Amino acid sequence: MDIHKKHVIISCTLLFLGIIFPFTISAQKSFKNSFQDLDPIQAPLIPAPSDTTQWKHFKKSLLKWREQIHEKVNYNASLYDREDFQWIRSSFNCCFLMMYDQRFYDRNNNCYTIDKILVEGQKRFGGYDIVVLWHAYPRIGLDPRNQFDFYRDMPGGLNALKEVANKLHEKGVKVYINYNPWDTGTRRESIGDIDALAMVIKAIGADGIFLDTMDRGSEEFRQKLDMSRKGVVLESELALPVEDISRHHMSWAQWFYDSPVPGILRNKWIEPRHMQHGISRWTEDKSKELQTAWMNGSGIMIWENVFGQWVGWSPRDSYILKTMYGIQHYFSEMFTSDQWEPLVNNTLATDVYASLWYDDNCQLWTLVNRSYIQKDGPLLQITLNKDWAYYDLVKGEEVFPDKSGVIEGQIIPRGIGCIVAFPKDKTPKDFDKLLSSQSLIAQEKTYNTKSVQIKASLKPVSPTKLYKSIPQDMVEIDNYEGEIPVVFNCREIGYYQSLEHDFINRGPAVPHQKITFSRHIKVNHVAIDATPVTNAQYKEFLEATGYKPRFPENFLKHWKNGEIPVGSEQHPVVYVDLDDARAYAKWAGKRLPREEEWQLAAAGKEMYKYPWGNNIQAGHCNEHTNGITTPVKAYPLGRATCGAWDMCSNTWEMTESEYNDGRNRFCILKGGSSYKAEGSDWYFDGGIQTTDFAAKQLLLYPGIDRCSTVGFRCVIDLKK
Repeated sequence: MDIHKKHVIISCTLLFLGIIFPFTISAQKSFKNSFQDLDPIQAPLIPAPSDTTQWKHFKKSLLKWREQIHEKVNYNASLYDREDFQWIRSSFNCCFLMMYDQRFYDRNNNCYTIDKILVEGQKRFGGYDIVVLWHAYPRIGLDPRNQFDFYRDMPGGLNALKEVANKLHEKGVKVYINYNPWDTGTRRESIGDIDALAMVIKAIGADGIFLDTMDRGSEEFRQKLDMSRKGVVLESELALPVEDISRHHMSWAQWFYDSPVPGILRNKWIEPRHMQHGISRWTEDKSKELQTAWMNGSGIMIWENVFGQWVGWSPRDSYILKTMYGIQHYFSEMFTSDQWEPLVNNTLATDVYASLWYDDNCQLWTLVNRSYIQKDGPLLQITLNKDWAYYDLVKGEEVFPDKSGVIEGQIIPRGIGCIVAFPKDKTPKDFDKLLSSQSLIAQEKTYNTKSVQIKASLKPVSPTKLYKSIPQDMVEIDNYEGEIPVVFNCREIGYYQSLEHDFINRGPAVPHQKITFSRHIKVNHVAIDATPVTNAQYKEFLEATGYKPRFPENFLKHWKNGEIPVGSEQHPVVYVDLDDARAYAKWAGKRLPREEEWQLAAAGKEMYKYPWGNNIQAGHCNEHTNGITTPVKAYPLGRATCGAWDMCSNTWEMTESEYNDGRNRFCILKGGSSYKAEGSDWYFDGGIQTTDFAAKQLLLYPGIDRCSTVGFRCVIDLKK
């Protein structure tokens, strides 16, 4: 969605909120500055007054406001009443699963390992209710494939994803696919996007669509999803407008501002059965999102593999969420009812606040500690009923209020508390199991706020034999040690490691701008192919070796019946992956170049921006952006100072700089390509690139890794 359009929608939402929320006169004065200070994207969380004397007026206004909203938008709750949507009321934990994650797909054994994901989720967070199968970005735009192709090209295709969905369903977990409305510059389907989404939903048996960059889906979404499969929900990334709550069962609560006193999720207040998932993907401290969810009876988005960059949760935050999860599930009906009183005025510790959830036979208080100091001692004062029993659900044990109704306990810094009460003769079913489970979780209590970090390692390279002389069609690169510039597009995928170089608060400092830094390198004496490997050269290798890849998907897809298209013999070979390239290199007695070897060949020791110099010049390289390649010796004016051809913009070239952090595997591409997807900054970098530019290609499976825009050349090691 266009950024300007987003801001218009958000501003309208703010205006709508400000006009019709009926604060009392005293409350209006208190809140006026708060609303002015809000960032528009954070407005859908209603700030609460710090002055406790205003709470009564505030809550009365909230109730009146909800009635006015329902009347103003002619609110219709029929979709929430439908039987096929009742699963939403217990869908608190949502896992944003990057399908490139090696915990999800085992490339060595060619199988999906969803059990690993679920076991990890249960151990660290209590479990998952929803898994979002995220695809495409940040790979989309490397070639013309569209977002739907990225589901079809997953290992085993849509049938295998259906098996994944079936396994998740067997475990009681729902499955989402995602929709990228900004994908308008790649290959087009013969049908509309919504129809294509409906087909994928039906094919794999998905239960929902995550609306990437959208604040809502159209009425057409709802109609066509109902036709393809019952019980499919829409969940928006941006703040869902009030008038669309009736058609969208879920939405993100992403980067929502919260007042010092816990505020109210606007959409959850309007429709208590609406499920919001709190998320702040780059923030190391997740306690704000956890507390907002806890005080509002809502959910959390668990997202650690952020488009190929690891942003791990801390043990403390994982423990808090795990504590919440069992309670939320057990009392899901209560947490999604309108029997909810926020900000009850009977907490006894400073910076501790509580909400009350209730029905005829139960009262449940959710508490949060806003401070970074542990709270021990009196926490809550209730109206004591000698016929009721009281329990601390964080500890998983019964508690005994004193004669004045004071309940003592402990809440860790930025932690949560929970007290539940019900008649002694009406103990809920399986309540003892909940107590036992919560007691075990309590033993995992931790104050460790250091997030889980992982580090990518560079795959070792086996040198070639040491050549005494330079073979024909190769050029010499002298040894070099020193600093070289490296340029990355500052995207969420990260650089060589996660969370490094110009990241502020664990997020990109300047999203979608190019960032330059230096690397110290040491390059030994090598020779590099004068040109990328051509179709003709690769065919010679196939005929000599009979090479057949383990996975044939998209292998040499541009050839026709195993033959090179006429006239393309001297074009760079594409639709090969790293293993295909390595097999060729081994046959030729060579290897792939390291990123720095490739860059030194292209830039020279002068560190030219382009192989021919520091300025872009017409007629020096393939200037297409439609993916049409040219012969490797088509541009003699564009040769590098070392004598190498075609090192700019015909095709990206793979390097032997392959990294693996245990969750993400990727290699560095160099050179740019003759394809550039237009229309969105989210697309992979394309077109002409400078010699110092590095692109990070996430790797998963040959059918996805093989592209129409990526080729390679080789190097050999020379005697000094």
